[in-house]
Amino acid sequence: MKNFKFKQPGLLVLLACLLLNVNGLSAQKKQKEVSCIAFYNLENLFDTIDDPEKYDEEYTPEGKNKWTETKYNAKLFNMAHVISLIGKEGCKDGFSILGVCEIENRKVLEDLIAQPALVGRNLQIVHYPSPDKRGIDVGLLYNPKRFEVIESKSFRLNTFKNNGDTLFTRDQLLVTGLLDKEKVHVIVNHWPSRSSGEKISRPSRNAASQLSHSICDSLSKADPSAKILVMGDLNDDPFNESVKKYMKTKAKISKMDSEHFYNPWENILAKGIGTLAYRDTWNLFDQILLSNPLVDKNTKGYKFIASKIFKEKFMIQSKGRYKGYPLRTRDNGYSDHLPVYVFLAREK
Repeated sequence: MKNFKFKQPGLLVLLACLLLNVNGLSAQKKQKEVSCIAFYNLENLFDTIDDPEKYDEEYTPEGKNKWTETKYNAKLFNMAHVISLIGKEGCKDGFSILGVCEIENRKVLEDLIAQPALVGRNLQIVHYPSPDKRGIDVGLLYNPKRFEVIESKSFRLNTFKNNGDTLFTRDQLLVTGLLDKEKVHVIVNHWPSRSSGEKISRPSRNAASQLSHSICDSLSKADPSAKILVMGDLNDDPFNESVKKYMKTKAKISKMDSEHFYNPWENILAKGIGTLAYRDTWNLFDQILLSNPLVDKNTKGYKFIASKIFKEKFMIQSKGRYKGYPLRTRDNGYSDHLPVYVFLAREK
């Protein structure tokens, strides 16, 4: 048998380098395990039934929005379509955990996960009813192949309006579980709205932030290495004091320590990119904050690698007064908010 020789030694070196790079990339991919954690404000996901204990009349067939079964089913179909796509570019099965808000009850979540786009995933639900006057709650959906719930608890926000009346708002949902057998804590929020004005309602959001931070403090005190994700529609931007001051967030990982939460959305909003639009300005109320162990390079296991806003052309108003805004429920669309998500990765 003849022995073939490369006439150009440099070519042999180049080929070896290419093989090493390919093998290296292959090995790197094999060594990395990625998980997607997401949040989505579903914008008034109400059923059609009038609940006498809630102010939900506008979402009934006879109400202001003429909320019929046809409209409800179309809403479910649209939301399920978006949700089925979140995180797919990084994880074959999509998200492992999805926090949601503006849901009326557990039934609407059951109807949602039964949609054709989601039913095959066998998604599970964590939900507690809140005292919100409109009857909207927060909840959590998860893929049982990737996440196992250990325990969950609902926390009541005891705060007041300026006139001294009790503010009946959404509870905060804490879910502790195993993400691919690694313990994590997820707190799902929907902080008080700005409907009475940003300044007037600010103390209520600050109080909500303080409640979230106190939950985190308890978790960290019990376990300094606790991996915590605080997510939700905060009704404030990353620059507002409820987030910066009371949640103690930092926009740079290099500035992080055990007392602070990393907020990747601050730099995104600084570029004019947001999750909802109002008066031709983008806000970024939908955020996922990460405790220090999720960004500390010395921490083992899952760590943050990327943050994203899910925005596809079909989710955006293409014409009219609100061209460029999220295509919302009233326009046979999806939601007035865009979903956000983060990718976590670890060595296998």
